Amino acid sequence: MDALLLARVQFAFTVSFHFIFPAFSIGLASYLMVLEGLWLKTGRGVYANLYRYWLKIFAITFAMGVVSGIVMSYQFGTNWSVFSDKAGPVIGPLMAYEVLTAFFLEAGFLGVMLFGINKVGKGLHFAATCAVAIGTFISAFWILSVNSWMQTPTGFEMGANGQFLPGESWPAIIFNPSFPYRLFHTVTAAYLTTAFVVGGVGAWHLLKDRANPGARKMFSMAMWMAALVAPVQIVAGDLHGLNTLEHQPAKIMAMEGHYQSHPEGAPLILVGIPNSAEKRVDHAVQIPKASSLILKHDANAPLAGLDTIPEDEHPPVGVVFWSFRIMVALGFAMLGVGLWSLVARARRSLYDWPWLHKAAVLMGPSGFVAVIAGWVTTEVGRQPWTVYGLLRTADSVSPLDAPAVAASLLAFVIVYFAVFGAGTWYILRLMAKPPEPHESATLAGPVRTAGITPASQIGGTH
Repeated sequence: MDALLLARVQFAFTVSFHFIFPAFSIGLASYLMVLEGLWLKTGRGVYANLYRYWLKIFAITFAMGVVSGIVMSYQFGTNWSVFSDKAGPVIGPLMAYEVLTAFFLEAGFLGVMLFGINKVGKGLHFAATCAVAIGTFISAFWILSVNSWMQTPTGFEMGANGQFLPGESWPAIIFNPSFPYRLFHTVTAAYLTTAFVVGGVGAWHLLKDRANPGARKMFSMAMWMAALVAPVQIVAGDLHGLNTLEHQPAKIMAMEGHYQSHPEGAPLILVGIPNSAEKRVDHAVQIPKASSLILKHDANAPLAGLDTIPEDEHPPVGVVFWSFRIMVALGFAMLGVGLWSLVARARRSLYDWPWLHKAAVLMGPSGFVAVIAGWVTTEVGRQPWTVYGLLRTADSVSPLDAPAVAASLLAFVIVYFAVFGAGTWYILRLMAKPPEPHESATLAGPVRTAGITPASQIGGTH
């Protein structure tokens, strides 16, 4: 392996670890906001119990997401210094805005959210929870704006030294053509990821005790999210695909396995083995003209293939082809579980169908697999470019020797599996414990906000 490939593998490894934590914390922060809001509105202790239950898990997830994100940012200077030099004037301010807005907001209110349950009023604590949830969304906004600009660069000028410089309009950079689609698709994926984790945990405890009110409530809420959001996500993915066809046609060609052009309607290849050497998909199972129908809304519409693009600009078809299918398959599996839960709910058997609960447990980690598969599709499908069509990946890497990159990669692998493996193990231990079986409405309310603690509260008057 050369330094370029090792640097790509290192970034892929670290970002894969990092991505699973924000994908969970974005949705979990919003779920905590909903739980506390419902508790304040209804006064039912089951919501307070669930809030405390998931707050511990959120704290660990958030911490691991922050730590893994810091490591990623360092790689822009170590392994990708040429990219940082050329694209820094555009992406640098956007990443700084993420720190100045989202991270400061999260950091400012996270302490109140975690440690202020019995120290501040209910309204202020709920405001802190809302601030953290909003902060996670703002963080996604800026990071996805950076990524989307790399996919569909607009609003820039080329400097005399080859740098990408901001043009007259920052909104043109921020709201680049793929950004709205990528933002909605990714945030919705985060909500679905959280829904299936919560649903899987609830189902696990329902299999042990169907009468547990906390398990029943979290499973019900998660299945509502799955049933309502999964179809929305499928539609959002389709719209995102149409946007990608317009701006990154080579990526769509790789996703569809279209090595050759189809002037009279392209087939939809369901499964097969991409053969880049022979420029075909072996053992393909396909639906005639269905790809043209989906992408052009016309079964006979022509679709260009990779034969219309120089070979040195082809993405790695095999990786993109299969990662896309994994993502789509999991999306429809989520839809299936959501619809199954609606049937059970209509028959008043949501808590009484063990096979539904077992399916929900099995689908618990599906969101993480789906978001990683989606990320692989997006990033590998962009190759061989870092800034699409303008800056090649081979021209973005730092002038490093392969042994140096290999050594840091090995260190990352060892440390990541040790540290984040321990964190994940602890989260699973917390999830294995059932939520409080009895309702309690003692979530918040200051014992004493100022002054001297009354003697009656510390054991007497003498």
